[in-house]
Amino acid sequence: MSKLALGRGLGALIPETVTHREREVVEIEIARVRPGKFQPRLEFDAEKLEELVASIKEKGVVQPVIVRPAGGEFELIAGERRLRAAKSLGMHKLPAIVKNVGDGEALELGIVENIQRENLNPIEEAAAYRSLAEKFRLTQDEIAKKVGKSRSAVANSLRLLRLPKDIQDDVAAGKLTAGHAKVLLTLEEEGRQRTLRTLIVSRGMSVREVERWIEKVKSVPERRKKRAAQKSPDLLKIEERLRCAMGTQVRIVPGRRKGRVEIEYYSPEDLDRILELLMPGFAE
Repeated sequence: MSKLALGRGLGALIPETVTHREREVVEIEIARVRPGKFQPRLEFDAEKLEELVASIKEKGVVQPVIVRPAGGEFELIAGERRLRAAKSLGMHKLPAIVKNVGDGEALELGIVENIQRENLNPIEEAAAYRSLAEKFRLTQDEIAKKVGKSRSAVANSLRLLRLPKDIQDDVAAGKLTAGHAKVLLTLEEEGRQRTLRTLIVSRGMSVREVERWIEKVKSVPERRKKRAAQKSPDLLKIEERLRCAMGTQVRIVPGRRKGRVEIEYYSPEDLDRILELLMPGFAE
């Protein structure tokens, strides 16, 4: 199957050096603009939106939005924040560039414009790269060229989508930085990722502090490694059954005559859930 045709990037589609007339800037009625199908932004920072409102109130809409014709109306391709700000000011019209493009170029324009203007949070940016890869079967090298990034930057961004959804939400909300997220990815177990996420947020840990914490966790004493290697196949099977039944990490630590069972929990709520499994009615 051949790749869908794409444009040449925002700079080629809308050259910076041409005049407004050459760029076909027109005034369109805001009431005729409907949301775009390919909006890469998932979150809109209220404070930054207010700043944009203040700027537009003073200077007007400096950068036109990009739209395409849609059955007597216009579908927004790029400029969601500008459109929202204009609506909040009670404006009836705003400057726009009307592009007769198909879905492929519409998606590319929306993604590239937001990435180049640095309007996306790390998770939105990663999801935008994934859209380009999945919808157009682009390689990481091809995506990097289109958005003006290095291939490694695109690859590292896409890796953020391997994190659990709740941790992705923290990154999108700014509770964790992309640097924190990349370090969390070095931990294979989601339970440990969540435990460390809680520590980062509660203690305000820097990326370097997180790296040191992980180094400490990964430096397992040789004695514990030998004990793990000495576990019988039966004990390993029991461990796996307990993990599945309890939905958390469970370890059986055998000794010469006795041993212990270690059950991990990742929050007070998770502890309540485990106790309810072990002792039904405990929380009542």
